[in-house]
Amino acid sequence: MRGFIKVIVQVLGLVLFSCLVNYIAHKINLKIPGSILALILVFILLKLKIVRLEWLEAGANWLLAALLLFFIPSSVGIVQYGELLTTEGFRLLIDIVFSTLIVMTLTDIITEFLMKHRKEANSK
Repeated sequence: MRGFIKVIVQVLGLVLFSCLVNYIAHKINLKIPGSILALILVFILLKLKIVRLEWLEAGANWLLAALLLFFIPSSVGIVQYGELLTTEGFRLLIDIVFSTLIVMTLTDIITEFLMKHRKEANSK
């Protein structure tokens, strides 16, 4: 039960932080989405050790595990636009495949870099 409450509090904290940054970004008329800024700020706070990983880890892991559920509404929305799929479907497919490959490649490069960096730091 204690772990469940910890996850809920951490997820709520992440959501509130994202909403706050989103609100600020909207008020100062930034072109970058607030959710992206929140992600960057969380990363910076973690790197500067202002926020400890343990404070966010359980909630972030739960969000990652539930990530597939967040894509279901967009998938249902696509089905509603059948004529768009018939006219632009191939181009959309190419865009999806290409962007997925870019994300996978960048994820691989960043993961390899971070693992190498962490391994070097642990060996010192």
